[in-house]
Amino acid sequence: MAPRMGYNEPVTQRRSIMWFRRDLRLGDHPALDAAGSDGAEVVPVFVVDPSFAAAGAPRSAYLHDCLAALDADLRARSGTGLVVRHGNPAEEIPRLAAEVDAGAVFVSRDYGPYGRRRDAAVADELRRDDRTLKGVGSPYAVPPGSVRKGDGDPYAVFTPFSKVWRQIGWEAPVRSTADVRLVDGGVTSGQLPDRPDPGCDLPPAGEAAALDQWREFGHGALDDYPDDRDRPALDGTSRLSPALKWGTVHPRTLLADLDASGAGSAAHTVFSSELAWREFYADVLFEQPRTAWENLNRKMDPMAVDTDAAARTRFDRWAAGETGFGIVDAGMRQLSATGWMHNRVRMIVASFLVKDLHLPWQWGARWFMQHLVDGDLASNNHGWQWAAGTGTDAAPYFRVFNPHLQQERYDPDGAYVDRWVGEPVDPMLDHKAEREEALRRLALLR
Repeated sequence: MAPRMGYNEPVTQRRSIMWFRRDLRLGDHPALDAAGSDGAEVVPVFVVDPSFAAAGAPRSAYLHDCLAALDADLRARSGTGLVVRHGNPAEEIPRLAAEVDAGAVFVSRDYGPYGRRRDAAVADELRRDDRTLKGVGSPYAVPPGSVRKGDGDPYAVFTPFSKVWRQIGWEAPVRSTADVRLVDGGVTSGQLPDRPDPGCDLPPAGEAAALDQWREFGHGALDDYPDDRDRPALDGTSRLSPALKWGTVHPRTLLADLDASGAGSAAHTVFSSELAWREFYADVLFEQPRTAWENLNRKMDPMAVDTDAAARTRFDRWAAGETGFGIVDAGMRQLSATGWMHNRVRMIVASFLVKDLHLPWQWGARWFMQHLVDGDLASNNHGWQWAAGTGTDAAPYFRVFNPHLQQERYDPDGAYVDRWVGEPVDPMLDHKAEREEALRRLALLR
């Protein structure tokens, strides 16, 4: 049972705080709209949490860019930008609330393991001073915990989850927040942290960039999405995952432009299913926070994996894109160069690490979180568990991707591999033999 967060307590005030986290935009923002209700003056704040140090350079740099864009949008609206504080939110948010005499702090609800603990601590500290944390909305179209079976249990398989997800539906985008009255000076603010060198090229950040990207995709590649989304050489995906991660666009905004009922065009149905996968994994993590780094399927815990020095050497070759398998190496080099990897290729390189190299899925998940600009704990780690056969998928460990066949099917003319891989190296292993070894290890569990 999560600690009580104080999210829905009544509150009346003339000044409130809007604490931004994974919702770095001004449009379609229920929490911001609620913070400014009844004419309350809103203090916009972002807390640079020490826990952010665990994020890799690409994600940290992209977050910096999103915050800079939000600050510029706020300045254009009120002349005063984003208030920045550094430190433990359980100390900084109550301190700011006392400074500005805010009766309530508004947030978009956080459903992740750390976010729930953090918000519970902040709510407790605010309550000591007769102030309130108010959660309104979330980063999801359908909040985690909402999609349930008839008996009230959560779903563990995607397909039935997605059907109920569509039936529940979602609210329309909120009205414009243009009339929210923002504080006009007088609040002490720190500076954004220095932007780290991401070591790669990053996409444009911020609300305007995300909306432009969605419009461009909707008027172009969306129609061919069902056919092109698995072809990594094509520009056939929206690439909106970084924007969704930091909330510069809300999935509800995208769904409002689609017929996501399941009865519309194939393109709309398939694309909305990808949003549903994101929400499914968030729901699984919400229900079982331990699965961030532990197997969802505990029966897989005894599976033998390699962790010795030789295993580390094999991991290093995988990470460097030097396995000798073209589509695996292309994916890892794309990740290094751009902070992003095509989703089909993510599945291929994950299967290779777990089934061909016999390494723990957690090693790969941590590498991805360090290097992906869109690194999201629920989507990333449960995606890895899907590939490892330890998670939600109904077809578990015995599915082993053949990298040769995957390349033939999804990169038939070699354009993707040619783009990212120069001089090929000899394959580091025999896939057929390693597949048999993976299945041998599985058989030992029975």
